[in-house]
Amino acid sequence: MSAIVLAAAVAFMAAPGATNPDVTQDNVRTTICAPGWSQSVRPSKQYTNALKRSQLAGRADPRLYEEDHLIPLSLGGAPSDPRNLWPQLWEDAREKDRLEKRLHRLVCLRRHALPLSEAQRAIATDWQAAYRRYVSWNP
Repeated sequence: MSAIVLAAAVAFMAAPGATNPDVTQDNVRTTICAPGWSQSVRPSKQYTNALKRSQLAGRADPRLYEEDHLIPLSLGGAPSDPRNLWPQLWEDAREKDRLEKRLHRLVCLRRHALPLSEAQRAIATDWQAAYRRYVSWNP
């Protein structure tokens, strides 16, 4: 295996976030775009609070953080996979929520203004850059 292929494989495996294999571009209408989808797959608070405490491991006050899905459930993020859950400061979480809603609307438009995979990649790779692109309009 060449060094380039190996480096690409390592980068892919280390990519942040995880997706729900039950959600695909072909079924967004009956999954993430259907009312109530996110609530139907959301993990329990007990699970996410325990994971948040474990991830913070005494380094920060858990009350200042939300256990957030990097790729949100509304965009087909894996509900309980620790690779897709991370402690995020509440103030940042509110901002990211605006981006999640915007991307969800774009993915769920009848003409699919934004492909699901592109929305997932944008939010998982650099959600702040995605926020500037899809939410903040700086002409």
